[in-house]
Amino acid sequence: MGNIIGRDKEIKRLERALEEKEAQLIVVYGRRRVGKTFLINEYFGDSLTFKFTGSENQKNSDQLKNFALELGNKAHRLIDTPKDWTEAFFALRNYLGENDKEEKQVVFFDELPWMDKPHSGFMDAFEWFWNSWGSTRKNLVFIVCGSATSWMVEKLDENKGGFFNRQTCRLFLEPFDLKHTELYLQSRNIYWSRYDIVQLYMIMGGIPFYLRLLDSELTFNENIDNIFFGRRAELWNEFDHLYHTLFSNSEQYIKIANALSEKRGGLSRDEIVRKTGLASNGVLTKMLSDLEKSGFIRINKFYGNKKRESKYQLSDYYSLFYFKFIKDNYGKDEHFWSNMNDNPSRRAWAGLTFEQVCKDHVSQIKHKLGISGILTDISVWSLQGDKTNKGAQVDLIIERRDRVINLCEIKFSSNEYEIDKDYDMELKNKVNAFRDSTKNKMTLILTFITTYGLKKNMYSNYVGKEVCMDDLFQ
Repeated sequence: MGNIIGRDKEIKRLERALEEKEAQLIVVYGRRRVGKTFLINEYFGDSLTFKFTGSENQKNSDQLKNFALELGNKAHRLIDTPKDWTEAFFALRNYLGENDKEEKQVVFFDELPWMDKPHSGFMDAFEWFWNSWGSTRKNLVFIVCGSATSWMVEKLDENKGGFFNRQTCRLFLEPFDLKHTELYLQSRNIYWSRYDIVQLYMIMGGIPFYLRLLDSELTFNENIDNIFFGRRAELWNEFDHLYHTLFSNSEQYIKIANALSEKRGGLSRDEIVRKTGLASNGVLTKMLSDLEKSGFIRINKFYGNKKRESKYQLSDYYSLFYFKFIKDNYGKDEHFWSNMNDNPSRRAWAGLTFEQVCKDHVSQIKHKLGISGILTDISVWSLQGDKTNKGAQVDLIIERRDRVINLCEIKFSSNEYEIDKDYDMELKNKVNAFRDSTKNKMTLILTFITTYGLKKNMYSNYVGKEVCMDDLFQ
């Protein structure tokens, strides 16, 4: 278990589940490549009583054959291939029943959605097994895991049938935050500046599978070239594999992701319909829900709780990077990223993506502002421009229960950020426009979130609070 970075909350929850005196059904889900399987394997090690992993492209009969082989290996005897999943679960029941009834028995079914092939009867058999026998075994801990988060939520978490309210523990694994990304890199002898780590995060997010591909002997730019742009690079086909393994009808999901990638501030549902040509019906609702549950998009609430004005925003860092740089550039230049070092397109991408990083680290921002214990509401705001007004927008609003609002201005810079006369006027106009259009009576604090802080000059005093890059690592 010493190889696990972070995951303290999840480990404590697993420890509690093992201490319970009733049967435990633990559901583990989260984005593909986020480390679900690693966590369970590393935490339990050789103490797993039985483990079985579903296969994406295998027929049901082959999966049942594999199940019999795995169970036979554990039981040290030949197990006949079951004709269906009911027989398979009955064989598992017999095996578990032979063991010590006092000792904890931990069963792990990984990639559960891949076992549920059409007409396989898997879920009906699993439901029968659990409700008729498994749930009565006080020493049984049954862990199920899957990357198809929407399937896991629909079939288990929100099940209205035999699995309704049966799970005793739910673990949703989030990607690493910046702090744990840094710790993970250091565990692999990679000691980069936080400026480089933030840029890395903009590309890979906190996905352990991607991070482990980094070579400690290469620079940041060399690593990105090597992993994404080199010939047959290790992640050269990751995008198609990622979406096709998570979603049936994946082309429609990719259409949505592509449309969202073109408007970094996000799109309303109606705008998604217009850009993709998809029908505005229940199928679209489910696809948007699936993408949100899988961590690929976020819903940005418009200030004032106007639900109709909520925006869907692509929030998966790898997908954003793919659409911006990989899709049209793979194979053209093996040193593409290094050659883009001073390119305006890369600087613009960094500025926009840093806003995403900040949205994913709101708790760290609140900690720096000293408001961790205050109830807050997170939203965005924009005002359409016209012939007389330029328009304005705020990409992160922290509205506090103490009747204070932090209007956050986010800037990614290679050094201290300097406010000049023109930008000072723009900031003041933005704050005034927000107050006037929202009729707001609360205290407004202009808050700057930057890499290295603000350069002190005659205009910087208008800023009420500052948050720097290092604060996001806390």
